[in-house]
Amino acid sequence: RMQNVPYALTVGSIVYAVRCTHPDVAFAQNVTSRFQQNSGDLHWTTVKNILKYLRNTKDMFLVYGGDLKRELKSAKQSIVTTSSAEAEYIVAFDASKEAVWVRKFIYGLGVVPTIEEPISMYCDNTGAIVIANESGITKSDKHFRAKVHYIRKVIEYGDVKLERVHTNDNLADPFNKALAFLKHSEHAR
Repeated sequence: RMQNVPYALTVGSIVYAVRCTHPDVAFAQNVTSRFQQNSGDLHWTTVKNILKYLRNTKDMFLVYGGDLKRELKSAKQSIVTTSSAEAEYIVAFDASKEAVWVRKFIYGLGVVPTIEEPISMYCDNTGAIVIANESGITKSDKHFRAKVHYIRKVIEYGDVKLERVHTNDNLADPFNKALAFLKHSEHAR
């Protein structure tokens, strides 16, 4: 039955919507993309629900206060982690590499003599912040030791700082996890 359903084409249209106008459905699009080779009725129903959401919210947009410039990226981690703190820490590691690159790039342009303040990176996981700021490595941290040392060094050098953000205030959540409708709606208007 599913061979006559334009599942991949429709998911591709959702990918376009995510990239151009609706990054708020990135997580749902990511999940539905995984089933393109072996989709079923439930997957097709989910895709149609995403399309209904897009149609019903065509006049809505995400609102972020202040002068925020963010990069949207979602990918599966290459390292198996044993806790949410480790998973968040790996994300912070990747973000810190990007932040250090941006800092060096701006400095290299010569437009700004130097960026005095560390680039703030926000994390809603206290455990990840502790791993980044503590000097010791526990036995459970050994499998990502190089990443631990890197982020600690860039914090020590003053390139970045890892700050706590409460989960309720985490603006990245709609992009990488399923949220309750009301919570999702708080980010859209």
